[in-house]
Amino acid sequence: MIRTFARYIGQYKRDAILTPLCTALEVLMEILIPFVTASIIDEGIQAGDMGKVWLYGGLMLALAFLSLFFGAMAGKLGASASSGFAANLRQGMFENIQRYSFSNIDKFSTASLVTRMTTDVTNTQMAFQMSLRIAVRAPLMLLCSMAMCFVISPRLSLVFLAALVVLGVALFGVMGLTLPIFQQVFRRYDDLNASVQENVSGIRTVKAFVREKFENEKFKSAAENLYKLYVKAESILAVNSPVMMLVIYGCILAISWFGARFVVGGTMTTGNLTSLFSYVISMLMSLMMLSMIFVMVAMSMASFRRIMEVLRERPDLVNPPQALTQIADGSIDFDHVYFTYQPGSESYALSDIDLHIKAGETIGIIGGTGCGKSSLVNLISRLYDVSQGAVKVGGKDVRSYDLETLRDNVAVVLQKNVLFSGTILENLRWGKADATLEECEEACRLACADEFIERFPRKYDTWIDQGGLNVSGGQRQRLCIARALLKSPKVLILDDSTSAVDTATDRKIREAFARHIPGTTKLIISQRVSSIQDADRILVLENGKIAGFGTHEELLEQNKIYREIVEAQTQAGGDFDQPA
Repeated sequence: MIRTFARYIGQYKRDAILTPLCTALEVLMEILIPFVTASIIDEGIQAGDMGKVWLYGGLMLALAFLSLFFGAMAGKLGASASSGFAANLRQGMFENIQRYSFSNIDKFSTASLVTRMTTDVTNTQMAFQMSLRIAVRAPLMLLCSMAMCFVISPRLSLVFLAALVVLGVALFGVMGLTLPIFQQVFRRYDDLNASVQENVSGIRTVKAFVREKFENEKFKSAAENLYKLYVKAESILAVNSPVMMLVIYGCILAISWFGARFVVGGTMTTGNLTSLFSYVISMLMSLMMLSMIFVMVAMSMASFRRIMEVLRERPDLVNPPQALTQIADGSIDFDHVYFTYQPGSESYALSDIDLHIKAGETIGIIGGTGCGKSSLVNLISRLYDVSQGAVKVGGKDVRSYDLETLRDNVAVVLQKNVLFSGTILENLRWGKADATLEECEEACRLACADEFIERFPRKYDTWIDQGGLNVSGGQRQRLCIARALLKSPKVLILDDSTSAVDTATDRKIREAFARHIPGTTKLIISQRVSSIQDADRILVLENGKIAGFGTHEELLEQNKIYREIVEAQTQAGGDFDQPA
């Protein structure tokens, strides 16, 4: 884990190395000050030598300024190193997530990934910064102060050893109890973020069904669970402070008692006792700082593990050696394909799919909910890999292609495709980054999106809110179709992507496809028979298996399932877009 994190320090290694160095010099200056103070008292004040007072006083002032300088540099360099480390860590996590396949993403919830990239990284950043400064300063100060105490009085220094044993037992006991609780805390953070994300993204539905009270209660429950765990953890951590203070005051009382006897007995000077008190305070402050580090580490260990899970997750789908970068045509072949979302499971989403589609064909796909329509088309662009068999595009197994090449040539338009915040033109250029305005306008004409774009005052410069919430469902779908067309794909998959479009516009889109992109293989998933009945062939799926494959007329005569679907939609009360 340490090696993995060390890689993300990157260009901030210099700052990360100089921070502890400056901290060590700061500690050295501070350690020398009480030693000089003892000399002022013993050689200057008690001896009545003002020259020594001025000499040692000037030396103390110089040491104080040097300590201030090194401390300020350590703070600046530590902030730079920790902030840079956090930035690199977030970038590394984000880039790794971008490489995930759908099966990798399925292992993490969206809310969990957001928590890991925000709260968990912030905790890690704070722990790293404390490690660079306090984790160096506190032990160094403790050891140096202890050494100076043994130089001054070995017998009195035994008091500190007893104190260290008591504090060590208390600290490790506190860490052992709080670490499991903090692991639960961050899982609760995931629940809290999930509640917020779900509510905000679905706020229109919440208000439409007047479920604000229910959502408030759900959020309150998540927040209270987090509150209770934090209170439980902090209650245990609170024990640390009184134990620390008990040890501090116990040490001071013991040193005062024994030190006074030594001074009276003539075995210790007043200056030495004064400097001893200074070193005692430094040691005990170091112990306080160490306890803070232990608490921070206890909080951060859970974050460390969660971040490592994201960084260590390897994409399931990778480019093969010597990947193909050219696709001959849009022909598609399924050779006895079996597919399951859970590797090793005997429950298949698709079973024995043997299907052969010629380049340029228009294929309609229909079937009940959960019959495997989306699973089928996801295999074509290799969003998932088959469990058995092979899927071929252009006569080659999709696993032999470069992923970027394959997905540039197989465009998928989902029912709930996403638009991003930006102008219409910027959203369209997701399909082709260097597309001209004329190319965008042509794609919009084919998708029948130009009809509503031209009505906007700013036309293609109209701003789209995040998720496309300021346009209707049908408008959003047509923009997504236009965006896919800009890729000039060899295969175009419409996964129920005209469900929010009226049948007249749906027909115009299909007619435009037939005229302008005849060489593109088109797969149209739809629940409406009217959207697919003019396709070259229609695929009927049931329970992940092929129940029928042929033209509209052939299926009406030979396939009972298709005939029942057609009858249900064409009779009164069926497809409300069609006349009875």
